[in-house]
Amino acid sequence: ILERLPPEHLPRTVFLPAGSTPEAARKALEAAGLGFPLIAKPNVGERGLLVEKISSPEALQRYFRRRTPDLLLQEFVDYPMELAVLHYRLPGCETGVLSSLCIKEPLRVRGDGRRCVEELMADEPRALLQLERFRREKPALLRRIPAEGEEVLLEPIGNHCRGTAFLDGSRLIDAELKAVFDRLSARLEGIHYGRYDLKCRSIEDLRQGRHFKILEYNGIGAEPAHIYDPRIPLLEKYRIVYRHWRAIFEIYRSQRARGVEPLSLGAGLRALRSYFAYLNSLNA
Repeated sequence: ILERLPPEHLPRTVFLPAGSTPEAARKALEAAGLGFPLIAKPNVGERGLLVEKISSPEALQRYFRRRTPDLLLQEFVDYPMELAVLHYRLPGCETGVLSSLCIKEPLRVRGDGRRCVEELMADEPRALLQLERFRREKPALLRRIPAEGEEVLLEPIGNHCRGTAFLDGSRLIDAELKAVFDRLSARLEGIHYGRYDLKCRSIEDLRQGRHFKILEYNGIGAEPAHIYDPRIPLLEKYRIVYRHWRAIFEIYRSQRARGVEPLSLGAGLRALRSYFAYLNSLNA
């Protein structure tokens, strides 16, 4: 899917088949001109599973000590703003609906010049939930004492299960922004619903269609991520989800009318079982 999108809006990426060695990774990175830091992640996955920022050859070696599926090694995109943008359109329509814009606020703490990162995290409800993981994975960071006013980025992976806050950015949606995603989605022939996870330099740059990189494209299973904003009342979250389910049904109905046959129930269940077995193997 990503190959259909403009290459200037994609991070440089290397694909490694399952069972590849660190030496194969090193050669592939060299050939692609990719250096550190970079992002390592499964070619198929969800919710940040096995996604890591790799900052050195030694860290890459450690990553390969676990069972590795088909992998992507991806250029680390250092733009400051991370968004999840859901866009859908009915079959046959040139324009669509930009129905969700989520601002991802990464997990961070602000130093006071006295306390270490562990103490600062213990004082932040969202960071506190990640503290046990950090004790296992980043003990040196926890001992650091940031200067007064210094912001420390704790988690570069923008996933809510890793402490990232998902905030409603609907106020930022306008005709200019919608036109950008109409143009992108027009390149995805046969695909009518999906969420772009991306980083950009600023919302103004994104409106102009410049200085942004698409990290992932998530299909029919993608939720409107702004529903995780804690300020949105629960009943409204259900209404938002229902509206998106309704849109998916309308796309389905339109496709059936155009002669597109859906997957059979049996084939769908087999695919689902296969996918969950794959996820379990990643967690093993």
